[in-house]
Amino acid sequence: MSRALQTFISELEQDRSLREPDRLRERSHALDRLEAYCLDGPLHEAHADAKAEAGLRHRIGVLRAELEAIDGQLYQSIRLDIQRGAGARRLLEWARATAPDHAGTPADGESYDHLDGLVSGVLQIDEPELQLAGLSAEMVFYQPTPARHIFDMIARTALDERDVLIDLGSGLGQVPVLAAICTGARCIGIEWESAHVECAQRCARALNLDQVTFVQGDVRGADLSAGTVFYLYTPFEGAMLRDVLDLLRAEAARRAIRICTLGPCTAAIARERWLQAVGPWEMHRPAVFRSA
Repeated sequence: MSRALQTFISELEQDRSLREPDRLRERSHALDRLEAYCLDGPLHEAHADAKAEAGLRHRIGVLRAELEAIDGQLYQSIRLDIQRGAGARRLLEWARATAPDHAGTPADGESYDHLDGLVSGVLQIDEPELQLAGLSAEMVFYQPTPARHIFDMIARTALDERDVLIDLGSGLGQVPVLAAICTGARCIGIEWESAHVECAQRCARALNLDQVTFVQGDVRGADLSAGTVFYLYTPFEGAMLRDVLDLLRAEAARRAIRICTLGPCTAAIARERWLQAVGPWEMHRPAVFRSA
């Protein structure tokens, strides 16, 4: 272990390309491996002395701090661009670099990757400090949409500044915030948990996103009349999902709408006769439907 680890550390210490801002993926992989070494226990064989062990851990700590600082500088520069109203280009460049057909990128599923690290570092959404109120029956536990799926949703729905995106069960607000930054669309998040809404609102204010709003409440009682695009990451099931679909059908009787889904609710929505799928769909990637 120690010889292989020392070789790996030496390679990272000497790899100047790893210090280039656009090598986020490579830094992420390196940091994951360094963390794994630290969690695996002793870095030397049992007979090795404590001084050598401490030396390796110090080198790992220095490397991790250096690579994380480079990432932090990247996140902050993108964040400043967003605050000035010029963040779309840089975020979309990262999205294109990690598109599903890009080598080595997981195309589907619920896993997270280095793009999520970038989004988290840029948006800096606080975790709720208040105790969560708890879910009502048939509400699904909140799980953030992986960032690559958010960008995929933006592209597949052809979202633009003429649209109003409503995220049904918006959690901490990543989807409305990213969609607003990248497209200029007006974005609304509707969320049951008031603590999540407060965190999302603070994020939008800090980034100067005036076109993003968050509403606390039950989706079934919310005003959906402005929406042209609706997003659901399986926030409900059973009768509640049925109620929400009936509300969306009523909205579709007044105007054309698009619905983007992710997860198990996609199969249920695909059975709705008043909707037409835009291309083939699957549960583990964003699916888009248009009102017929």
